[in-house]
Amino acid sequence: MAQKKITEAKGRGRPRAYDPQTALLQALDVFWSTGYSGASLDSIATAAGMNRPSLYAAFGDKHALYIKALEQYWEFAAAAMQEALTDNELTLSQALMRFYEGQLSIYFSGDGQPRGCFAIGTATTEAVEDAEIRDVLSDRLSRLDADLETRLQAAISSGELKSDVDPAALAVLASSLLHSISIRARAGKSRAELTELARSAVNVICGG
Repeated sequence: MAQKKITEAKGRGRPRAYDPQTALLQALDVFWSTGYSGASLDSIATAAGMNRPSLYAAFGDKHALYIKALEQYWEFAAAAMQEALTDNELTLSQALMRFYEGQLSIYFSGDGQPRGCFAIGTATTEAVEDAEIRDVLSDRLSRLDADLETRLQAAISSGELKSDVDPAALAVLASSLLHSISIRARAGKSRAELTELARSAVNVICGG
């Protein structure tokens, strides 16, 4: 009897014709390619395989969808960052290089030209006049600085870095390099060139 009720409950209603996570990633790809202003709801709906009413019902308007896409991007970008920065088996130099290489893998993940960082490439433009986007961007950049500072402070404690260095200043330097790498990727620099840029900067940060 219980099994019959479960079967009946599953059979009720119209099954969802799309996967929300997949649809969100497809919307993210559209924003990444065209920017926020250049993306239309029609182009997003087509990419996600949905009609506009379904898109609204699932995610809200274009602005709400972009915020969700921005947060989704930071989620997987931050996961790669954390994997590198919290691995206790790595030296500081190794951790920082894995940190940069992980983000380079994302920046060069498109089918065409390198796309760089989704947040730097799209959110910085909109943040000037959009308070919500500005707040999300500012919060995530602050988190990045904090994560780098934590790793640099650990390097000071372990003796990898001199005790008189300023971990907060070095963290901002390290994150600023990442933003520069993103911009240079979009400007056409090769992954090999950007990897060498990262390696040179890591040597400076580590006092090499």
